[in-house]
Amino acid sequence: MQSRSRSRFTAYLFSFPAIVLMILVLIIPIFVAGLLSFTDYSLGNSDFQWVAWKNYEKIFSRTVYQKMFVASLTYVAIVVPISIALGLGAALLIHSLKFGKDIYKTIYFLPVMAALLAMAIVWQFALHPTLGVINQFLSIGCDTFLESWKWYAHSCQEGFPVWFGEKQYALPAICFIGIWQGFGFNMVLYLAGLTSVPQQLYDAAEMDGAHHGWDRFRLVTWPMLGPTTVFVVTITSIRSFQVFDTVEAITAGGPSKTTYVMMYAIYEKAIKQNLMGIGATITIIFLAFVLILTFSQQYFVDRKVHYS
Repeated sequence: MQSRSRSRFTAYLFSFPAIVLMILVLIIPIFVAGLLSFTDYSLGNSDFQWVAWKNYEKIFSRTVYQKMFVASLTYVAIVVPISIALGLGAALLIHSLKFGKDIYKTIYFLPVMAALLAMAIVWQFALHPTLGVINQFLSIGCDTFLESWKWYAHSCQEGFPVWFGEKQYALPAICFIGIWQGFGFNMVLYLAGLTSVPQQLYDAAEMDGAHHGWDRFRLVTWPMLGPTTVFVVTITSIRSFQVFDTVEAITAGGPSKTTYVMMYAIYEKAIKQNLMGIGATITIIFLAFVLILTFSQQYFVDRKVHYS
């Protein structure tokens, strides 16, 4: 009993610095943000008033914040499934190669290693309406596809879109950058999961009649990638809610608040406009979204996953 108590005390002693750090870095700031969300506090003012739930009423009643929710949820709904699907597809293709795996891994992982703020500026120039290579490339085929593709024909006649300056194209363009930047990270995670699938399972499935690649993927690969998929979905969803760099560098929430995502709203209200109360309110709502998303994924997805 004394030996067990001594071991338990040693474990608590070693974990104590991590617990203190977690309280100082995570718990206390969340608690302070929760308190500030019920005030009209701003930096530099020694006096502030408790406004109760008025900040939350503003968030859920005003049109600008409704656009914020629409932009954030739309971004997550587009980026998460596409980046996961592309990451899984790239991982399957690279895993099936006999030569050159490391080269393709490096190429696909380059967007993850690049500074997103710098790459956002690069994409801003690439999608420039007159100088960008994307619109110039699209204009090459105007004569060829003028009769067969109505949208393309209309674009050739009227001019190609201002990708970050028109409401119908700004958010999809931001989503495209998010997918380009994120699917390489998902590919690496899926590659790690694929290396842990035992070859004996494929052999057993082939003996049972699974001779085609789709059958092997459906019966063996996808079920065994269940834990990896849960982790990838959770991480990608949280990272998508945290999008900020591309919005701040390219659109600043515009045009007409179509790219006014939650992280940029926190920055604008709390930092640029010094409305700490509103900024803290959006922060708490953001944390609530992340917690709900994480717990719902664990409840609906994780319970159906087999962990070996």
